[in-house]
Amino acid sequence: MINKVSLRCVLLSSLAAVGVLSSAAARAEEPIKIGEINSYKSQPVFTDGYKKGMQLAIDQINAAGGVAGRKLELITRDDNANPGEAIRQAEDLVTREKVDILAGAFYAHIGTALTDYAKQKRRFTLITEALSDNIVWSVGNRYTFRLDASTYMLVASLVDDAVKLKKKRWALIYPNYEFGTSAANVFKKLMKQRQPDVEFVTEQAPPFGKIDAGSVVQALSDAKPEATFNALFGTDLAQFVREGTTRGFLGDNMPVYSIITGQPEYLEPLRDEIPKNWVVTGYPWYSIKTPAHQTFLTEYQAKYGKENLRFGSIIGYATIKAIAAGVAASGGKTDTESMIKAFEGLEFDTPDGKTVFRKIDHQATWGLYVGKLAVEDGKGVMVDYHFAPGDTLLPSDDEVRKLRPAD
Repeated sequence: MINKVSLRCVLLSSLAAVGVLSSAAARAEEPIKIGEINSYKSQPVFTDGYKKGMQLAIDQINAAGGVAGRKLELITRDDNANPGEAIRQAEDLVTREKVDILAGAFYAHIGTALTDYAKQKRRFTLITEALSDNIVWSVGNRYTFRLDASTYMLVASLVDDAVKLKKKRWALIYPNYEFGTSAANVFKKLMKQRQPDVEFVTEQAPPFGKIDAGSVVQALSDAKPEATFNALFGTDLAQFVREGTTRGFLGDNMPVYSIITGQPEYLEPLRDEIPKNWVVTGYPWYSIKTPAHQTFLTEYQAKYGKENLRFGSIIGYATIKAIAAGVAASGGKTDTESMIKAFEGLEFDTPDGKTVFRKIDHQATWGLYVGKLAVEDGKGVMVDYHFAPGDTLLPSDDEVRKLRPAD
């Protein structure tokens, strides 16, 4: 005869086991929620392609069975180009939507705010587009990773060509906020290291989105530079190009080195005012012939029609690919500590090849295309370009340790 106490224990153990299995099964059926915060209203030209790229990657991954048996779900929020709103949305995504992973940020100041939020809340966060060097260095922390190339990397990709000019007198023009000032400081630092006799004869830093192009071009002309470094973008860039061309400053005899100008988001609005022969960083999606990128282009246009890619398209796609690779590497775990462990040194595939999140500063080794601007069939394009691997554009580990505080 079975002891009643023993039988009761067996029954309780069986019920507990069933409960654990049921809980695990329910967990497996729950999607991995990705909470993404970005400037959708403020930067629609970038974020439209960005969101489409994310959704394409999610559809592909889910169609293949998801990650660790779980589907991915994307929940997006608009930050209204305001750091305070970005933090409010992050808190709501975490507390109400119960997202597993936070990602996003276009503007540098919003990326910096979310970096601080990640540290204060001890929450794994992937900054996707915001270019501020601060995100991985001066305010960097163990909870924050960044996907896109940094301001430092963008500038470093141009310096080799700039030094070859052997021009002594340089002018700088950039928007007066963190991205612009950082770009200018990095350019001056790297140029001084490579060409000690270089002079920076003028710096023009108009308020972001409020350039007085006529006055700026006149000040640049008065300084009589031999070459110019530019970090303007968007409407500021268009006004500068128009005024600089009209006044003769941006003629054939003025070499210009310009970051991000070759990205479709900023190149296409210039239309027939394309400044030829500028050396730029960008995204020549229309002529990249690598198998991985050709596949991405085919799949993107199959889903969304024959529309042009944006740089946002490939960044959004790679965002989801990176998150999926991290979750897979963690064995399906999405808690902060598991994600940090998985992302440090994580290698994952993008349409531009393999990329790695560096353990030392959590910066991804996203590569850059560097080339010249030209007009073909009435459209602005990048020509004579080359691909600069991201790991060749970053400072030494010793320098990074000085730039980044201990976590």
